[in-house]
Amino acid sequence: MGQDQECQYLCSHRTDRQGIKRARELIEEGYVAEWIVDNLPGATSFVTVDRTHKYYAAGFKIGYEEFSPVTGKLKYYINNHITIVLRHRQAQGRAGRNGGKVIVGFEVYTKSIEAAHRDSTGCPQDLRSDIDGMEMYIAPNTTTLASKYPLSSYLPEEDDNDDGSTLTIPYSYSVYFREDDSVDWSKRWDMYFNNQEDSNIIHWLAIINSLVICSLLTVIVTMVINRTYRQVHCKDGSGDDGKLLLKRRKPGNGTKSPRLREKAPAGLLEQNGEEERNDDWSSDEESVEDITGWKLLHGDIFRPPPYAGYLPPLIGSGMQLVFMATGLLILSCFGILNPSFRGGFVSVGVGLFVFAGMISGYFSSRLYKTFGGMNWRKNTLLTALLFPGLLFTTMFILNLFIWAQASSTALPFGTLVGLLALMLLIQLPLVYIGSWYGFHQSQPYEHPTKINSVARPIPEQAWYTQSVYAASIAGFVPFAVVFIELLFVFRSLWQDKSGYYYVFGFLSIVSLVGILAVVEVTIIATYMMLCQENYNWWWQSVFVGGGSSFWIFLYCIVFYYTKLKIHGFISGLLFFSYSFLACTVYGLLTGTVGFLTAYAFVRRIYGAIKAD
Repeated sequence: MGQDQECQYLCSHRTDRQGIKRARELIEEGYVAEWIVDNLPGATSFVTVDRTHKYYAAGFKIGYEEFSPVTGKLKYYINNHITIVLRHRQAQGRAGRNGGKVIVGFEVYTKSIEAAHRDSTGCPQDLRSDIDGMEMYIAPNTTTLASKYPLSSYLPEEDDNDDGSTLTIPYSYSVYFREDDSVDWSKRWDMYFNNQEDSNIIHWLAIINSLVICSLLTVIVTMVINRTYRQVHCKDGSGDDGKLLLKRRKPGNGTKSPRLREKAPAGLLEQNGEEERNDDWSSDEESVEDITGWKLLHGDIFRPPPYAGYLPPLIGSGMQLVFMATGLLILSCFGILNPSFRGGFVSVGVGLFVFAGMISGYFSSRLYKTFGGMNWRKNTLLTALLFPGLLFTTMFILNLFIWAQASSTALPFGTLVGLLALMLLIQLPLVYIGSWYGFHQSQPYEHPTKINSVARPIPEQAWYTQSVYAASIAGFVPFAVVFIELLFVFRSLWQDKSGYYYVFGFLSIVSLVGILAVVEVTIIATYMMLCQENYNWWWQSVFVGGGSSFWIFLYCIVFYYTKLKIHGFISGLLFFSYSFLACTVYGLLTGTVGFLTAYAFVRRIYGAIKAD
């Protein structure tokens, strides 16, 4: 530490024609290497066009390509000499008074130097002069090619035939230590973010786009609520005893729903009594609201849905995800979670998810009790194992493919065992405690109306109220709110590894507006469904709330084919599998928000009336 090393020979690597071909592919696709010192990634240094400030890009290119001035053909060179510059300053406090130092910068400069210009130690003879680079090229074996193409007058310059020829690539490095008091240790990551300031304009445009869409939705929701309020209150739709009255309808005024009618007299009595009935129409019951549309469902609106046993476990897992996402956004906004905390998002996210098992069990068991369930222990196991178990099983299967490719990104077997232990030994007991409290110590959710003994028949529905179409149409609106910000997230995850996504303030704002959009479209879709006299809103609210995940997955597909250069079946399988998992998690989170919104909305509007 602190001693400059002008040149140090590292090693020599011998590669064959297949290795040369693979190296060219990596250079052509712009692959970079990333080294880490004191949790700082090795960075390539750049200066802005106006030369006002310097910024970093994480990693350094493994090589470069250029056209030959003689032949005009493309040549590939590998960077086989690395110059490392470590910038440091005196540490603060007692450590600094004792001579301690901290690293505030890690810069990497690359150079390609051919093997001929090296001394006996393996180091380049002159590092500062312009010398030829280390080209990724092995001269063709004309004898082998002639025997392979005996009848051809033209012999290709390159051939994939492995004739045993190799190329030896020497590697060396230099290290320099420079004191730099202009950078504080707490702000040493700022250099990696300076060049991303121009994107702030796009982030603000994304927020404006989100707010405009949500403003339009807010107007529609306000109209829906006002209309409902007028129907219940402003027209005196309830009698003196607080019960909603059924008024007598004029004969011949047809509707699509059954109505209670008086028997009409026939013949001359009908004609003579018309004026008398009109007078009666405008008397005491003139201001009484007729039961139409959504009010007809008062006896069936809270009827448990089909497959009711699976809804509470999913809603419970969704509450876990809501708690986890909220915690991650809050910690990120306060700077606790940032790019310098490597693996922090995944580790803290798993911890929050496991800790929220108690919340999951509480909401799941209380909803299960509301549906009339009695076997609360079965519901507890489903809540603790259904969704988390499916996630773990899918990740384990995908990890097998990564192991088969001998990739360093595969999760170690010990990590998988640790995740399984967290799920069974910590999350399951927490879910059990929350379920016990929610089932035995809490009352079921109160419903303002009673359920009829006979289910009301549902009339034929419009096509746009069916689950698939409603979820697709309504889900597009929240997707339109977040898709601009999603582009930055996708670039950081899959495309641009030299930059970091760090604008968590923008992400939090867009996320909040996106959740607001989910709430509003769920209210609108639920109200339209009830007006169609369809009381199967339970699952519909989950599908509508999570409908934007369908569009996000389509966005992943478009991003894959238009922006990424991923080759191979396994790589493509991993991309689409992980994208599908992420969209499933997002869909369950927003679907839970949609369910809670619809549940609160339905209880509110039917709580404002009392029906016989």
